[in-house]
Amino acid sequence: MDSNTPTVSPDTVNVASHLTRAAARQPYKRAVVYPVGRDIYGRVAYAHLTFAQLERESDRIAGGLEAAGITRAVRTVLMVKPGLEFFLLTFALFKVGAVPVVVDPGMGLQRMLDCLRESRPEAFVGISKAHVLRLLYPRFFQTVRTRVTVGARWFWGGPTLLDLLRRPWKAYPAAATTKDETAAILFTTGSTGPAKGVVYTHGVFDAQIRHIQNHFQITPDEIDLPTFPLFALFDPALGMTAVIPDMDPTRPAAANPVRIIEAIENHGVTNMFASPALLNRVGRYGALRGLRLPSLKRVVSAGAPVLPDTIERFAGMLCGQAEFHTPYAATEAVPVISIGSNEILGETRQLSEKGFGTCVGLPLEGLSVEIIEISDGPITAWSDALVVPQGDIGEITVKGDLVTRHYFERPEADELAKITDGEGFWHRMGDLGWRDTKGRVWFCGRKSQRVITPGETLFTIPCEAIFNRHPAVFRSALVGVGQPHQQRPVICIELEKNTPQADQEDLHRQLLAMAHDNPLTATIETILFHPAFPVDIRHNSKIFREQLAKWAEGQVDSEALGTATERSVDAPS
Repeated sequence: MDSNTPTVSPDTVNVASHLTRAAARQPYKRAVVYPVGRDIYGRVAYAHLTFAQLERESDRIAGGLEAAGITRAVRTVLMVKPGLEFFLLTFALFKVGAVPVVVDPGMGLQRMLDCLRESRPEAFVGISKAHVLRLLYPRFFQTVRTRVTVGARWFWGGPTLLDLLRRPWKAYPAAATTKDETAAILFTTGSTGPAKGVVYTHGVFDAQIRHIQNHFQITPDEIDLPTFPLFALFDPALGMTAVIPDMDPTRPAAANPVRIIEAIENHGVTNMFASPALLNRVGRYGALRGLRLPSLKRVVSAGAPVLPDTIERFAGMLCGQAEFHTPYAATEAVPVISIGSNEILGETRQLSEKGFGTCVGLPLEGLSVEIIEISDGPITAWSDALVVPQGDIGEITVKGDLVTRHYFERPEADELAKITDGEGFWHRMGDLGWRDTKGRVWFCGRKSQRVITPGETLFTIPCEAIFNRHPAVFRSALVGVGQPHQQRPVICIELEKNTPQADQEDLHRQLLAMAHDNPLTATIETILFHPAFPVDIRHNSKIFREQLAKWAEGQVDSEALGTATERSVDAPS
């Protein structure tokens, strides 16, 4: 080797290198496709970037970011709409080694501002409206020193994205980041607790890409329809074309099924990621019309348990060997476990409907998953004695190369979520489940949402399955009223749309009888009807049971819980 040849550490990993390799392999393949409008006939028009264009333009932007002062390790708020600019800027930030800070704006203004302040950003890249927000709430952005505007710059300084793109192209060598170096901070939605910044390293991103590609057997000729913007970023690294759907990503449950199907058919989409709420909407539309989607090879849904009826409806639109997959994951570890629709519909569905929980399948190759005893406090060190016997319900834990090591400056959260194991660690998912004789994991709900009565502990998913079998029930939610260990279980019911109001009294009797006929739910004496459950913004699927519990407590006087089953209560509009 020439003495002047630079040596590269085996620990050097930069997630942007996946794009560089994909651009070399398939320069003229479309990397990102984005709907930009419709003609007078309603036909949609698209803009796109090839892999070569995405690589070259992100090089230009990376050089401009560096010149503006956004360099390695600089925490940078990124607030742009899901489109071509989102991909260009994210990969440019990765190339310079900066750290994008991504917060879901749907979590609400105050929570979003709190998350951004907590990350102590040094740079801010965003659309014009985002910069107006920054100026209206300056105390949340006191650490910001560098600003880049995507679109029109009004009365603040700093370059625009157009300024950066006008720079002469020059290949930009990606920063020689290490596998343990921070690549991004992604905030959880905080659906069951405070929103926390999850620290992603370049090594974690790299491991995720490898696991996703290997498990789902993704090939370079594929086309993806990612309905969740953050997951779309995996596509260029996987060599897939990302077709951005014509929808509001913060409201997947309200997506227009016609436009989702339109995108699949216009581009021959082979892979689709969507929340259960979106797939339920599209599946119902397709089932009524007998539609088929022959281009799809796989559909992937995550974010919340997917009801078997939703899987069956959408799977009925697939052809040949195509399958519906429901991987299990969390922001801190994506993905961990997975199962396909053939196994669900052919075997596990019947058990789920009897209250066994939702089968999420086997761990991905190379990952370790264990079920440990339920505890609400920290666990300082791993011991095999923590593992519960097969068949017992406990907390799901995972260990592997795609698991994030810590939260951003949240040592208390780290103590509750991480268990040291020699030089490694286990992540506590905060979810409960059990393992069957085949090694499959069955999800039984969030640990924080279990209901502890004086005589027993009830778990959300198994109990709710009993009520979900009723054809008039859209979904149900188990909540506890009162103090832990003294709680009284309450089932909240959201009915299918167009269910006559007059039928609620009869439905109440039927549901109570179903509860008393099953040992899992025999002690439930209170059933309340709610018009529309509060759900998470990100996927519109996770039920905010904590909010429902407060609502239920307000509806039923704690001293009269024993007689509350004689009536049903409607939520205020």
